[in-house]
Amino acid sequence: MHKPVLLKEVLRYLDPKPRENFIDCTIGFGGHALAILEKNKPDGKVLGIEQSKETLDQLKQKAGSDRIILAQGNFADLKKIIRKNIEISKFQDFKFHGVLLDLGLSSWQIEKSGRGFSFLRDEPLDMRFNSENSEQRTKNSDLTAEKIVNEWPKENLEKIFKEYGGERYAKQIAEKICQKRQGKKINTTKQLVEVIRQAAPQKYFYGRIHFATRVFQALRITVNDELNNLSKALPQAVEILESGGRLAVISFHSLEDQIVKNFFRQLAKENKLKILTKKPIRPGQEEISQNPRSRSAKLRVAEKLEFRSLAF
Repeated sequence: MHKPVLLKEVLRYLDPKPRENFIDCTIGFGGHALAILEKNKPDGKVLGIEQSKETLDQLKQKAGSDRIILAQGNFADLKKIIRKNIEISKFQDFKFHGVLLDLGLSSWQIEKSGRGFSFLRDEPLDMRFNSENSEQRTKNSDLTAEKIVNEWPKENLEKIFKEYGGERYAKQIAEKICQKRQGKKINTTKQLVEVIRQAAPQKYFYGRIHFATRVFQALRITVNDELNNLSKALPQAVEILESGGRLAVISFHSLEDQIVKNFFRQLAKENKLKILTKKPIRPGQEEISQNPRSRSAKLRVAEKLEFRSLAF
């Protein structure tokens, strides 16, 4: 089961109190949200947003509280989701005192979803967060990692591997992919890993991280349009917050963290936000030892200053 990253730190900075309402934009299996519900009881509520219907169905069985309202969707549509759920949610005065975005993959997505997120398994190259049939699917939801690998030009592959993965052998890997797919489509994670293995020098196999990590990361970010969605969500989150409300973002990728840092700095210059974390909060060694996937997590938090909140 997914372990919520930086849980103590999130609770300390969001500081939930009774009757206050919060939004978890990436609720997953509810680790952060359920902890918030313990702090804002008896009347506070949490709106939880999740792209995967499978994940939401599992959380519904686990949550057991009428103070948590679950919505399927993408946090890039935050205001739209709030408006759609506002009548059934019965939020106290429709005020929100905190918003959380945890941008990491859950253990279930990596190990159990069967969508090709892990290079350690042999699965179809899907990598969509919202691959189920759903009215929440986006216009780009038919884009899969398989389509990118088998149909995109070499230059485009090289570009995303460099920009989204920081892959030093992006050119060689893109060339090898294009060469291999001429004879047979690359349909599975195992096939892709083998292509990367053939393209990279042998010394690359003994690095700190698995040699396929960067390419898989780049494909996942591209398939789900993750960076654009984050850029769309941040201003909406600030807009819906009450003055004094807090926005907390946990990122796992340098490009995500840069987007958050720049956004916070710009709104701080405009006197709309007060940055509470001058440097990102990182997990301690104890948490990393218990949950190795937390090692790259960075938490940034800002507080909304006095200006108008969105009226629903």
